[in-house]
Amino acid sequence: MTGTDQLLVERVRSALQPRPPSIIGVAVSGGSDSAALLHLLHDFANDESAHGRRIALRAVTVNHGLRPEALDEARAVGQMAADLGVAHDIVDWTSWDGKGNLQDRARRARYELMSAWAAQHGIGHIALGHTADDQAETVLMRLGRAAGVDGLSAMSPRRRMGPVTLLRPLLAVRRAALRAHLERRGVAWVEDPSNDNPAYARVRLRASLAAGEAGLSVEALCTVAQNMASVREALGWQCFMAARTNVRIDADTVVISRRGFRTLPAEVARRVLQEALRWVSGAEYGPRGSGLTLLLEALRGGTAMTLHGCQIVPSGDEIRVFREYQAVAHLEAGFDGAGRALWDGRWELHLPDGVSGEGLSLRALGEQGAAECRACRARAEIEAQAAGREVPPAPARPSASLAATPAVWRGAQLVSAPLAGCPEGWAATLCRDAEAYFGGFLD
Repeated sequence: MTGTDQLLVERVRSALQPRPPSIIGVAVSGGSDSAALLHLLHDFANDESAHGRRIALRAVTVNHGLRPEALDEARAVGQMAADLGVAHDIVDWTSWDGKGNLQDRARRARYELMSAWAAQHGIGHIALGHTADDQAETVLMRLGRAAGVDGLSAMSPRRRMGPVTLLRPLLAVRRAALRAHLERRGVAWVEDPSNDNPAYARVRLRASLAAGEAGLSVEALCTVAQNMASVREALGWQCFMAARTNVRIDADTVVISRRGFRTLPAEVARRVLQEALRWVSGAEYGPRGSGLTLLLEALRGGTAMTLHGCQIVPSGDEIRVFREYQAVAHLEAGFDGAGRALWDGRWELHLPDGVSGEGLSLRALGEQGAAECRACRARAEIEAQAAGREVPPAPARPSASLAATPAVWRGAQLVSAPLAGCPEGWAATLCRDAEAYFGGFLD
């Protein structure tokens, strides 16, 4: 191994510090970047003297099925992995409907499929082969869209995506260095023709960057990303502290102090609200652009608004952010063999002991269900008074908020509404807690 090759291995080692995971997933498309990553990780994993523990690798290739040769290329990656003694899996993307932005849809699908694959194999970390060239192209594209701090931070060397941590050990390495490394090892890679298709904006920017137009360089753009990442981190801490002071979580609702919110710097206030919308909706990202600007103006005027599948209601001393009924009105979930049901990606319910899930489903409570709960509670209070018993107080939540909570139904019959004061032996558990909101500023 040459000194240059050893330096590349050191890059990988430093990216996995302070303690490398015991198993690492590796996303390998067959292109030069991911092929080099696989080989470098293999070198690192087999050097136990460098990390003092055994590290297992498992590779995955997402077959998007967009080119006739894609499956053969995925199988070739499998052979490459087998030559290194690395287990390899192919996962297929079959849900492309021909609509929307193909590259964006494929990227999102790729991450979703890899996350599911990692969960299946007990993998908590996936290494990706993004390079300094990719980073520079990303900064340039986002600059063209007038991006702010977050956008110009571009890709992070380490990022949480649900239960999986994405690692980018080669983010400071040029693609040319990786290809030279593969050539020295005698390893071939696949050239994806879409990487040379000028129909894609990234390809056109890549050509412009290679030609040195506008005096921009990969190194300069990567430095911009590093600088913006530092600013983003500092801003995240400020938002975290502001949220700790001015925000509380009430079940699935984010409650913000109106007085405290008014005193926050504009960018901090925007991020506190943006993270609230992301947490409540369960979306990967919070809203950006004009929608969020309109919301901030509405709140300054004391006006309620809906955005990102949420309702935002200023009332008294508080701003309440909760799920919008229309965003969940169509959702329905059944109970699996273990008696568990997940609804809206937020709520988990289990069948009470001795109860069969046959004919039962989870749907939004809605106004009809909320009215039934009010009538049920009124009858219970009358019966309790006659018997000299106390009835637990009704949930102190707006009816619009209760309408978007999960309820157990048997056809059109309401069985249980755990969050509306009519549990009937059922309980609903929120899948993400308050710390998931506050921690979102530090991811």
